[in-house]
Parts: sequence; C-alpha cells; structure tokens
Amino acid sequence: MDTTMKKLPPKPVTAKSRAIKWGGWIISIAIIIWSCTGIDFGGIKPTAGQITGAIFNGLFHPDWSYVYNGSGEDLVSQLWQTLCIAFLGTFISAIISVPFAFWAANTRHKKFWVSESGKIVLTFIRSFPEIVLALMFIKAVGPGAPAGALALGLHSVGMLAMLFSEAIESLDDGPAEAITAAGGSKFNVAVFATLPDLMPAIVSNTLYRFDVSVRSASVLGLVGAGGIGYPLIIALNYRQWSRVGIILLGIIVMVVVIDWISGAIRKKLV
Repeated sequence: MDTTMKKLPPKPVTAKSRAIKWGGWIISIAIIIWSCTGIDFGGIKPTAGQITGAIFNGLFHPDWSYVYNGSGEDLVSQLWQTLCIAFLGTFISAIISVPFAFWAANTRHKKFWVSESGKIVLTFIRSFPEIVLALMFIKAVGPGAPAGALALGLHSVGMLAMLFSEAIESLDDGPAEAITAAGGSKFNVAVFATLPDLMPAIVSNTLYRFDVSVRSASVLGLVGAGGIGYPLIIALNYRQWSRVGIILLGIIVMVVVIDWISGAIRKKLV
C-alpha cells in the first residue's frame, strides 16, 4: 500500500474570488491616494541641503566631551535615568499585570463574560499611547522621571497582562485539578499550581517589555517626562548637531546592549 501523501490540487480560482482580490487592491490604492491629498506639502526649503549637511556632519563628529562631566546632566547620567525609568515602569506593570491576567484568562472562569470583560479593560488601557499618559502624569506629578515611570507602568499593564493571560490559558490543567481534588481553594491553585508554571513566561515577557520600555523612555523625555529625550530635544532645538550625534550614539549602544542581555536571558528560560 502506497503511504505517500498525494498533493491536493490547488483550488480553482473563481470569478468571485478574483473580483474580491482585485476589489481589495483597488480600495486600498484609493484609500492611499485619498489620504495623500490631505497632506499640506509646501515644497523643499532652500536651506534643506545646508541643514542636512550640518546634521550628518554632527552625527559623524559627535561631542565626546558630553559623555561624562560629573554634572549629572551628561550623557551617562541621562542614559542611566532612562534605564531607571524603564526598569521601574516595567517592574510596576509586571506586578499589577498578574491579577489582571487571571481576570482575562478564559480558562479560569466558568462564565465567558468575566474573561471578556477583563480583555476589554486591558484593551482600553493599551489604547492610550505612552506620550499621552506622560502628558497626563506631568500635569499630576510634575515633569521629570516620576511622570515617565508612571506612564510606562500604566501603559505596559495592558500589554503584559494580555501576554500573561495567554500564557495562563496555555498551561497544563493537571496540577490545578490535583490541588482542587485535594480540597484546595482557587487561591491555593493560583499560588501552588499556576504561578510556579507561569514564572518562566512572566520573566520572559517582562524582559521583552523592558526592551520596549527602554526605547519608549528615550522618547518620553521629548515631552518632559525625564530621561535622555529631554537633552535630545534641547540639542535639536538649538541645532547642536554634534550633541545630537553623541546622544543618538549613546541610545543605540544602550538599546543594543540591553537587547543582547535580555535576549540571552530569555533563551535560557525557554
């Protein structure tokens, strides 16, 4: 008996499927053209070439004296503040996300609307960008690192809790059923069965989110929420391109190092 699997013939292309395909392309192109009509383009300025040359000259000739001068406003100090903002925001969100994850996990509730309500809340939290949250927290606690850490922490809850809930849904139900059969409560199941199996996913997803938070913390300083973004926007406003060059170089090095370290840790957890 021939056990080799025969390839199924491709499905015939009908006129209906061809019309749907071409209709989708036509609608997409029409939307792109329509969106371009709303752009108010005033042309290229006469000084564009001169400014572009000054930018590249500053990028290739960075201001090395800004790396560290002991003032607390140098590159190393600002990068360290950015890392602290990202770490604190991620740490806060990782703790808050755990109960939200149990709320949104559909395998932990008998009624589907309980988990669905949790997913809706997490989607609502994720809908606010970090910059909008940073501006809101600046009004509440003032400009600086606390506003950036709170903005990152609140925004990351929506993403981390969703990732944690998906990890909970993929867990084996054997340990939980064993504790339940022995008379354990839902709290016992969560503490002694779910959380130990969930810890690798929690650490891995938190490290991934920390990578994203480092990049976000670098941007939040542009609106006054602390970190390296504030001296970057000042240098851009005053056209100090050599200062811009060393700041961008520092951000690149910081992101690459953090990504390499967290990637190595995640590989050991998987």
